[in-house]
Amino acid sequence: MASSAAGVVAIVGSGLIGQSWGMLFASGGFKVKLYDIEQQQVTKALENIRKEMKLLEQAGSLKGSLSAEEQLSLIRGCASVEEAVEGAMHIQECVPENLELKRKIFAQLDRAVDDTIVLSSSTSCLLPSQLFAGLAHVKQCIVAHPVNPPYYVPLVELVPHPETSPATVDRTHALMQKIGQSPIRVLKEIDGFALNRLQFAIISEAWRLVQEGIVSPSDLDLVMSDGLGMRYAFIGPLETMHLNAEGMLSYCDRYREGMKRVLKSFGPVPEFSGPTVEKVNQAMCVKIPDDPEHLAARRKWRDECLMSLARLKRQMQSQ
Repeated sequence: MASSAAGVVAIVGSGLIGQSWGMLFASGGFKVKLYDIEQQQVTKALENIRKEMKLLEQAGSLKGSLSAEEQLSLIRGCASVEEAVEGAMHIQECVPENLELKRKIFAQLDRAVDDTIVLSSSTSCLLPSQLFAGLAHVKQCIVAHPVNPPYYVPLVELVPHPETSPATVDRTHALMQKIGQSPIRVLKEIDGFALNRLQFAIISEAWRLVQEGIVSPSDLDLVMSDGLGMRYAFIGPLETMHLNAEGMLSYCDRYREGMKRVLKSFGPVPEFSGPTVEKVNQAMCVKIPDDPEHLAARRKWRDECLMSLARLKRQMQSQ
């Protein structure tokens, strides 16, 4: 039976999210044990992590106070779930987004742990009440949903099962802060959690504006990247309201009726299919062809932008 020991984290699933979690925990000085059902995947993941950490160190963007080699020495692969969770104080599940698969993994983990280890899922949309139903250690279960890519975007949504203990939430919150992430507490479960509900609302209206011929796909993206996204990189929508008038009460008095009028004009949820998909896809592929090479290059550029933004945010917060 595995028991908790400070400083050891097990990661189940060695894809991109699992790799990113591994790098984050190692940056905080934690020993990381990485497991995947395919050992070849673990070997590949460790190679990717080494390459990525070396590049980050060269760019001056490696997180934590330890060198790349020191962090890499903290990460190792495991051949079984039992080996991975032995001695761990936190388990981060990162398998594909499939309820049946995740429930199978958590049933296996449930049998392998004692009453002290936190069992955490990286799911982006599966409800904790479905994911952890029937587990003996449900009080130790929580969703810790990162934002892709987690190493560059620090937000983590903490979503408890209705029976998750407050101590599990507090402990996970403190752990996320220790590795430099920005955890938020979703006080009760809701489909899509917080981030995806906001993201899907934006995507839905963006889709309708393109579908109805109001703006082109490229101009729509500029609305966010050179408009709303500029200030949302530093402050959220509620603080934006507060600052765009003489405080929140003033903003609501001034803009309440206009907001309600516009919101009532929104159409139904789009189907995300048909001619609009072709139109949006064509516009996106003009900018970034959808072959693996071009997509990988653009993701690399995105991550470099996020690193630079993170440095700027740290600089601004320290002033």
